[in-house]
Formats: sequence, C-alpha cells, structure tokens
Amino acid sequence: MSLIVEVTRDGTPAEVTRPDPSRVIFGDPVHTTWNIEDRDGLYCGLWQSTPGKWTVNFTEWEYVRIHSGHSIVTDADGTETHLRAGDSFFLRPGFQGTWEVVETTLKDYVILA
Repeated sequence: MSLIVEVTRDGTPAEVTRPDPSRVIFGDPVHTTWNIEDRDGLYCGLWQSTPGKWTVNFTEWEYVRIHSGHSIVTDADGTETHLRAGDSFFLRPGFQGTWEVVETTLKDYVILA
C-alpha cells in the first residue's frame, strides 16, 4: 500500500445521496462523494453538490478547498460566507447554519471525527 495517495475521482467509486428531506430548505440537491480515505475517524475525498439549500450541524472538524462552483455557508447569526474556486476554510464542531449551492460545487474535504 502506497503512503502517498492522490486525491482524484478517477478509479474511486461514487456514492450519490441527498440531504434528509426534513433539512432541505429549497431545491433538490444531489451530493456525489468520492471517499478516498475512511479510517480511524479520518475521512477525505471529493464531494460535489448540485444547487439547493439545506440546514447543517457539524459535529466534527472539516477542512475544505473549493475546486469549482459557488456556495454560500450561513451561520446561525446570519453571517454569509461565499465560497468559490480556490477558497479554503475549515468548519469547527458545533457550527450550525445552512449550506446553499448556487452553482454546482466541487470540493476536497478532510474530516476529523
């Protein structure tokens, strides 16, 4: 097993899901996830979503780098953060708010649960 792993969709099976309908505010967002690493509470890979808006409640740390698209993450106080290609950020456990995909968004993620 190599200790260097490329983050790519090539050769990685895709998992297609939708947010729980009770969390969807509008739209019909479809999430496609390419999980590359899943062990010992560490998850990383690529995630893509089509437009829509839903509520989020983070219980883990997540680092994100946006490859393409436009999303708006809004915290419980109403502060909006616009995310576009090249942006990177992390969400701390306890973050609550909404995630809105304005244009289909592709991101890298690293989650520590």
